[in-house]
Amino acid sequence: MTQTYQYEGFRLKIAVEAELAIDASRLAQRRPGYIAVVRIFPGASAISAFAPIRLGEAGGQAFATEADAMMGGYSAARKLVDDVFRHGPH
Repeated sequence: MTQTYQYEGFRLKIAVEAELAIDASRLAQRRPGYIAVVRIFPGASAISAFAPIRLGEAGGQAFATEADAMMGGYSAARKLVDDVFRHGPH
């Protein structure tokens, strides 16, 4: 699932991916989950301001649902825009 949002002159592209376990023993110990992949584009630029950022919940856990991952990614993207581009050092 991928959504694009507009915020303060930036395009926030949030993708949600199912978490894939590399080790079968880890798969049995962890609940399945989702991660958010955040990309931030200034204005209409086709080049993102940062490399894609992969996010989970606090503590390194995956989000429990796709909706949680989408909203977590959206919130983090807005905070990055506010902190780095709007209120950061000039």
